[in-house]
Amino acid sequence: MYAFSSSFLPSLPSSKLHSPAIRTQSYVPVLNATSHGTKEKPQNVTTTTKKTPNVPNSSPQPRKVAAPAEIRVKPTMCTLIFGAFDDFINKFIDPPIRPSVDPRRVLSHNFAPVDELPPTECEVVEGSLPLCLNGAYIRNGPNPQYFPRGPFHLFDGDGMLHSIRISEGRATLCSRYVKTYKYTTERDAGAPIFPNVFSGFNGLIASTARASLSVARILAGQYNPANGLGLANTSLAFFGNRLYALGESDLPYSVRLISNGDIETFGRHDFNGKLLRSLTAHPKIDPETSETFAFQYGPVPPFLTYFYFDANGNKHPDVPIFSMTRPSFLHDFAITKNYAIFTDIQIGMNHMRKICREGSLMGYDPTKVPRLGFIPRYAKDESEMKWFDVPGFNLIHAINAWEEDDGNTVVMIAPNMLFIEHVLERVDLTHALVEKVTINLKTGLVKRDPISTRNLEFGVINPAYVGKKNKYVYAAIGDPLPKFTGVVKLDLSNGECHEGTVATRIYGPGCYGGEPFFVAKEPDNPEADEDDGYVVSYVHDENTEESRFLVMDAKSPELEIVAAVKLPGRVPYGFHGLFVRESDLNKL
Repeated sequence: MYAFSSSFLPSLPSSKLHSPAIRTQSYVPVLNATSHGTKEKPQNVTTTTKKTPNVPNSSPQPRKVAAPAEIRVKPTMCTLIFGAFDDFINKFIDPPIRPSVDPRRVLSHNFAPVDELPPTECEVVEGSLPLCLNGAYIRNGPNPQYFPRGPFHLFDGDGMLHSIRISEGRATLCSRYVKTYKYTTERDAGAPIFPNVFSGFNGLIASTARASLSVARILAGQYNPANGLGLANTSLAFFGNRLYALGESDLPYSVRLISNGDIETFGRHDFNGKLLRSLTAHPKIDPETSETFAFQYGPVPPFLTYFYFDANGNKHPDVPIFSMTRPSFLHDFAITKNYAIFTDIQIGMNHMRKICREGSLMGYDPTKVPRLGFIPRYAKDESEMKWFDVPGFNLIHAINAWEEDDGNTVVMIAPNMLFIEHVLERVDLTHALVEKVTINLKTGLVKRDPISTRNLEFGVINPAYVGKKNKYVYAAIGDPLPKFTGVVKLDLSNGECHEGTVATRIYGPGCYGGEPFFVAKEPDNPEADEDDGYVVSYVHDENTEESRFLVMDAKSPELEIVAAVKLPGRVPYGFHGLFVRESDLNKL
């Protein structure tokens, strides 16, 4: 997820900074600092067809780090030499002076990484877990393996999955890295060797120095970019009887949960050689056809490519979209019964000259008019693609979309990121306003209505309503972003000029959550009410340093807590997750 560029976090007072509980690196023998002393299982062989040879509380005291469990590999002389050059760049050419890229600030409080946690039983401290919650809630997020010495962006962190497996009212937590090519290469090298793509190219001199160092590492055989540079740190998706950890800069990584609750990584998956570059972190699954719709985007033409998978996970041919005339930030999209809907917002990828001058891969263009593009779901080419200008509508995450008026009108629900010019450096100054956008595909008339005036992001719905008209939305309250103080339930049927909030749950002073997720009580019952289920989320108390898993009644007017599970390990703030039922876990 690229959404917030060099600063996902606002600046914090120096007195509140912490030393993250992760491995620091001075190019000496590296220690495995996992607090549980477990030895990592070897990564399974990648499923890619073509292979290339080869800080957390308010106290100013530093966090205690667990004693090392075992000595890792000693860095080679080559690694030591390249590390010295890297240190020189980070200290004298491009030190992390700006608070927005200072790792001591970016990785403070509950944004600080944690060690892996093997399957560990949890304690239910309030209520009881509903028996229908039979499966696993898994959430993805960045968790850097080594403490960065130079400029750092949250999206440069290695992906870690936090899974709570629930069965018969009991819960087991497991936290594991996605064993990406980057993670395993750096683990085996005993040092960081990959560049920080989102924060490491600042100005011409620094960009040239780091690019030259990367080329030297590649020529020396330290890593092969053909094997992927992705972090798989953004989200997850289950389709075609496979579970994937996703990051939109690379191919998906196939993972699975085994019977004891542990997480295994199979490797990169290219769908029998049919997926060549990457996969969005937000594919859409049609609940009626079980087809999965997706896309990829990048800095070279075609800047947008659309495709879909059948119910068995077989990929259909690419549809390049050349009417996207310059690289845009395309993190999410939406589908309806007949269309896939893309957004072209005022945040886009900078060309190389601007990257060298301004030091950011992404940039804001105030002269650009945002637009929405519609393409038939089963299009063979882009000949029927239609674009509509929607001035001032900057979508980062889509919530849902559906058709009305015999398919002549499309309604989209999404947060509009106000003050998007600040999203790259000061996300705390932005405001995500959930809007209902109605587009007449015949006349081109666009109408916009706010659903709520609150600052709401990470909106989700009952997954059974993807692509068709729904009534309820559950969204996290930014107060301000990127922290979330609670969750609300929105009623989309309340009409124009009415506040759509019908239920609210505030976590409490010093408590912050993440993206909510809706789990239906009876997913196979077509007669069940849309909101008959539970809203789940991880929540962290920064006062007590305790993380919990909350289960809330989606029907109740206050999103009443049905169960609270005390977690045996801290779960950092992260990105997106999903609930996978036991019947689906058994298919992996």
